[in-house]
Amino acid sequence: MSESVDQSSGPSSAAEFFGEEVRLLRESLGFSQDGFAEKIRYSQPQISKVESGAVLASAAFAEALDNAAGTPGVYTRLRARLSKGGHPSWFEPYVSLEESASGVTDYSCTFLMGLLQTHDYAAAIIRAAFPRETEEQIRARVELRIQRQAVLERANPPLLWVIVHEAVLRARVGGAAVMQAQLEHLTALMQSPHVTVQVLPYKAGAAPSHLPFTLLASDHTPSAVYTETPTHGGQVDDSAGVVAGAVAMFDRLRMAAASEDESLELICNIIKECV
Repeated sequence: MSESVDQSSGPSSAAEFFGEEVRLLRESLGFSQDGFAEKIRYSQPQISKVESGAVLASAAFAEALDNAAGTPGVYTRLRARLSKGGHPSWFEPYVSLEESASGVTDYSCTFLMGLLQTHDYAAAIIRAAFPRETEEQIRARVELRIQRQAVLERANPPLLWVIVHEAVLRARVGGAAVMQAQLEHLTALMQSPHVTVQVLPYKAGAAPSHLPFTLLASDHTPSAVYTETPTHGGQVDDSAGVVAGAVAMFDRLRMAAASEDESLELICNIIKECV
């Protein structure tokens, strides 16, 4: 997925609004952040991120709030409404699928997908796509994108498997310093048992696909494919033939890509070149 046009132009403070509601709930129940973390079975750093508005809470987090407060569906519905604010209508189906997916597999041949992006890397991509927007508008788009990364911090995160073309890693998006920080962030994510990253190196020759795409799984079964274009936005297709074709394509990409260890070594070598 290109992750270059997945945001609308309106600013969003959904994460901050919801975070304030979480703080008020926690205090009304008489919990410290540590105590509340134990109550809803999330870590204290996760509570802190949500309350500060750094990320919009996941759907599972909102459900845990409802369970703790005895408010069936109240926080879940609030969070669902807020999560849609700022996203264009054509992107909302993907966001909903990503939030509930048991697995996300992605082929990135233009930019790293949004779940892997740092703030500065995302800002550079969005600035290039929307050169006439103000810093405030760019910042709102970045925040909206980064909020989606909350799915990786939920109690049962999706299995994320990304094949990224070497060209994506060598492009100096935002400059050498931004790219170095992005690649270091990527190597840190690769330490998670829920994240697999393989690099499709130049030496592999012609790629099985020349376009990015994302395959989403529900209950560990591939169920939908997301693709996008710079002129028509994106679309989700859940037809059996399209999903089967994407699965076969990803299998070919996986076989052509370097192993996880080889990929990590290649990324580390590219980081050294950024210094």
